[in-house]
Amino acid sequence: MAGLSTLILLLCAAKDVVPSSSHWKPTWPSYRVPVILPQSTLNLDKPQFDAEARLEVVSPCGPACHKSSPLPTYEEVKNYLSYETLYANGSLTETEVGIYILSNSGDGSQGRSRTKRQIYGYDSRFSIFGKDFLLNYPFSTSVKLSTGCTGTLVAEKHVLTAAHCIHDGKSYVKGAQKLRVGFLKPKLKDGSKGANITNSAMPEKMKFQWIRVKRTHVPKGWIKGNANDIGMDYDYALLELKKPHKRKFMKIGVSPPARHLPGGRIHFSGYDNDRPGNLVYRFCDVKDETYDLLYQQCDAQPGASGSGVYVRMWKRQNHKWERKIIGIFSGHQWVDMNGTPQDFNVAVRITPLKYAQICYWIKGNYLDCREG
Repeated sequence: MAGLSTLILLLCAAKDVVPSSSHWKPTWPSYRVPVILPQSTLNLDKPQFDAEARLEVVSPCGPACHKSSPLPTYEEVKNYLSYETLYANGSLTETEVGIYILSNSGDGSQGRSRTKRQIYGYDSRFSIFGKDFLLNYPFSTSVKLSTGCTGTLVAEKHVLTAAHCIHDGKSYVKGAQKLRVGFLKPKLKDGSKGANITNSAMPEKMKFQWIRVKRTHVPKGWIKGNANDIGMDYDYALLELKKPHKRKFMKIGVSPPARHLPGGRIHFSGYDNDRPGNLVYRFCDVKDETYDLLYQQCDAQPGASGSGVYVRMWKRQNHKWERKIIGIFSGHQWVDMNGTPQDFNVAVRITPLKYAQICYWIKGNYLDCREG
């Protein structure tokens, strides 16, 4: 089993990338992506939906803590990547998975309370105004969950978000059964249809149009971990909408090492609760990383949880620049480092295994999920 555990970690190693010209561009690496397939599905009792929605997760286990944790065994990883599926009618299933490594040939706490969290010095967030920005890519991929979090469009009917937005690690939150996703749209004046008021001195008023969620996938690594230690590594969930949203979405990708990111920076937009109705964009440097987490000090407030963390890099195969989601903003960590308090905001990295799982949830065919 130890050999298999090592093999799982080796999946994060990228193939060598050779720049296409003398001018180096930050380039999306190619990854060996494993295959994750359902093995068996069990019907569970309907959940109670009695948990309070939390807009952030606080964990005392910082970078050193995570780096010193023992590697999970192959069976443990399979258990973490097994998942629950919640349906709109309240029914619940649990699916066990298998993990397979295929050759490329032939395959196309809770922490300490603080009065003001997640803002570091000068507030560097930008509120996005006007439909010319809000309704255009990439900002148009950010959506609001009825539980108060943020999500990102990653397919025609799918939204990626944080697991804690719908499940507290022990139980589903009160709004999970009738979960809706909100799309920001212009608020028309006096019954006017599509009137162009972008030249007005005042920002346009916007409203949310809501679509119900058909089903939700949450990995068991989150449910069993309960946001402590290993749990935060699996703080992600995928929502399937009842109908297509008809907007451009952002693809998911395997998270490269921080040193390979353009400028070492990440970007994300969310609906921070201290700026109601506003979409808030920010970017910042990555401060540290583990195999599963990115530690940064992007300014954020509760409500931004679940935002898709993305970067823009060169796609050699298509000869163009491409943005991809490489992580999910989880929340705040307060860490006691040798008696000195240290603050981080944390994002869950999309590893090769997580990519394979999320991609399969979206496409239902592992052959479409071989390149991260």
